[in-house]
Amino acid sequence: MTEDNHSQLEDTFKILVATDIHLGFAEKNAIRGQDSFVTFEEILQLASKNKVDFLLLGGDLFHESRPSPYCINKCLELLRKYCLGDNPVQIEFLSDQSYHFQTQRHSIVNYEDPNLNVSIPVFSIHGNHDDPTGNKQISVLDVIAASGLINYFGRLNDYKMINIKPILLKKGKSKLAIYGLSHIKDERLGRLFRDKKVLMKRPQGEDWFNILVLHQNRAARGAKNYIPETCIPSFIDLVIWGHEHDCRIAPEQIEKGIYICQPGSSVATSLAAGESIKKHVGLLQVYLNSFKMIALPLKTVRPFVIDEFFLESPASENYQLAKPSDQAIEMVKQKIDEMIDAIKSQHKDESKPAPLPLIRLKVMYHNDGQMFNPIRIGMHFLSRVANPDDMIKLISMAAKEKRVKSNYDLDDEDLRQFEDVNAWATCVEDIIVKYLDTDERKKGMSILSVKGLVDSVSRFVKYEDAEVLPGLVE
Repeated sequence: MTEDNHSQLEDTFKILVATDIHLGFAEKNAIRGQDSFVTFEEILQLASKNKVDFLLLGGDLFHESRPSPYCINKCLELLRKYCLGDNPVQIEFLSDQSYHFQTQRHSIVNYEDPNLNVSIPVFSIHGNHDDPTGNKQISVLDVIAASGLINYFGRLNDYKMINIKPILLKKGKSKLAIYGLSHIKDERLGRLFRDKKVLMKRPQGEDWFNILVLHQNRAARGAKNYIPETCIPSFIDLVIWGHEHDCRIAPEQIEKGIYICQPGSSVATSLAAGESIKKHVGLLQVYLNSFKMIALPLKTVRPFVIDEFFLESPASENYQLAKPSDQAIEMVKQKIDEMIDAIKSQHKDESKPAPLPLIRLKVMYHNDGQMFNPIRIGMHFLSRVANPDDMIKLISMAAKEKRVKSNYDLDDEDLRQFEDVNAWATCVEDIIVKYLDTDERKKGMSILSVKGLVDSVSRFVKYEDAEVLPGLVE
């Protein structure tokens, strides 16, 4: 290695980037309960193996705002195992620590705490799953930060006017400004951006590499229920975008020359198509004003395959059984066998057994005579798949083609919007907002407000707060 290359290496930030780890997801499931913890450990191993300067997380480290004691304990164990040690941290913290960590009793970056021996600092914002809750508005990240194992930043207390000051870091000649924006409701944040009430303070000088870390809807899920990429200030060099689970780790350049990296989730929390994309974390290297993102595949992620299967019409000559449902069952079983065999053929590590895969098969049927009990078929594959209970989704082609009206008060336009609800809704609150987003229905809300109803439903779903809806009515 030449002297110049050695000098450049000493001036280069090495950062492991990840989002949406969702610790504790399906924790009580006998098969999938350890998935989130196993992959989190792999992420920490990658950080250690690549000798990164720090780990940068884009929200939703935890799946629930009130995780179980087991989940918190497991997180602490892993962070202690991989983030404490004798290796010195080579980065300087230049900005006001009392501002960035003001919610902590000891407002100091953990690797400068004389009572700790941190070798890999972890910086994280909160997402919509691990946001502050309760009377004291405490996030589970506050709990982990109190242990000194994580640096929780990007939390905001004023939602009328947002002022973001960046964390300023230096390594040799390279200088990094990290703007943290923890999750805020997309409609509110979008309005603040439109009203020019989101201000990001730029550090003095022009030789800073500027990173924005946020956790919001990137895909348009309604006119106001996402953050347009055009809102991002032009001086930002790279955005680490959390919340979206499909992995788009390779930075994508948008208007103004800004790059967006979307790491995606490290565990499949739903059986949506985006979750089946190969999952990665990113090794970000920043030297002066240039950067490089290296995709690191996650090898411990449970395999997941999604497919569609169209049953033949019962009028077809290929039907050989008297009951259409019997033939449908045989055809579906054969298709699932093929999907499982395809996944097994991709397993390369002969020292370990292939993990049970996640399967989602959308079965398109012609009439009710072809319908069957999906759970009974799932029991047939009980020892071969990880999700036998929700492996199959039956979809009526006749109902879809004819747009058969449901019992709800929906006209044809509503039906077109709500038929493919899974494509745009991330939670039940999205459906309520979209349904009530007409002047006529808003006027019909003479007692309850739309915002009050949505907030109450959100609290009921997230925290199982049985008192919130009666309290709203009262």
